[in-house]
Amino acid sequence: MAYSITVNGVAREVDVDEDTPLLWVIRDELGLTGTKFGCGVAMCGACTVHMDGQPLRSCSLPVSAVSGEITTIEAVEGPEAKAVQAAWVARDVPQCGYCQSGQVMSAVALLREIPKPSDQDIDRAMNGNICRCATYVRIRAAIHDAAKLLEA
Repeated sequence: MAYSITVNGVAREVDVDEDTPLLWVIRDELGLTGTKFGCGVAMCGACTVHMDGQPLRSCSLPVSAVSGEITTIEAVEGPEAKAVQAAWVARDVPQCGYCQSGQVMSAVALLREIPKPSDQDIDRAMNGNICRCATYVRIRAAIHDAAKLLEA
């Protein structure tokens, strides 16, 4: 069945089964491989994208349920995205890097909602974004750094 979805500002037609997870549409049909497959059951956050600015797990959302504009790591932008990317580099956050696109997408959404997040805000927002390298301390510090960059 054909579905019309908007990804990274571009309207796209995809011909897939209605229960095809958005993740596979993004990766296999559209060739945007920045969004990663992790667990397949929305538990690890590697597949996080934004729908109308809100983070969601694309591995468990059927394409037939997409009702807004999708933004992937390839197109996330704005002051929060720039601040997060700069802080990630300055803190040398990634180790293996596999989960980082999902981590960045969740961090950007958090800073858009809460410009000065507390540790508890960060823990709540990043809960479910699992890093097998356990870079959680650097991720939290980088989010605080990004918040400070946004204040400047």
